[in-house]
Amino acid sequence: MATFSLGKHPHVELCDLLKLEGWSESGAQAKIVIADGLVRVDGEIETRKRCKIVAGQTVSFAGQSITVIA
Repeated sequence: MATFSLGKHPHVELCDLLKLEGWSESGAQAKIVIADGLVRVDGEIETRKRCKIVAGQTVSFAGQSITVIA
């Protein structure tokens, strides 16, 4: 499974993660797919665009999954 490293940051916002992973072309597009209920965090639908994703959580979208690591 793919991983995303937070580096020195305590969290990453969900909309930014989708953009950084290339799962959406822009932050605006990321916010739309999140609002439409197409993104899951730890298996649950997440509609908060700026939800803080921390190490240990898994984000899934469009058949892809990524686990966030510290």
